[in-house]
Amino acid sequence: MALTRASLAGIGVVLVPTGVVVAMMTPILPIGLPIVILGVVLVARNASWGRRMFQAILAKYPRLERFAPDWLLRLIFGEVHDKPEIEEQKQT
Repeated sequence: MALTRASLAGIGVVLVPTGVVVAMMTPILPIGLPIVILGVVLVARNASWGRRMFQAILAKYPRLERFAPDWLLRLIFGEVHDKPEIEEQKQT
């Protein structure tokens, strides 16, 4: 079981930069985005360090959660992830 999780996390690590390269090569067709999303999901679901890394990124940049739909956060974290309310800065 541990070997399976490690290999799935390894595949995810390979898919993320591969998806970025594919996205750069095909700017009109969004082919790279699903590849990157699949890689992120595989890493976050199968490696504890991957989950901690993505949680730290979302904690540091909470506005990123605005762009991620609920189904994607559920896929990445495996649970319902509460989106924090971001207060807009009022200009006075």
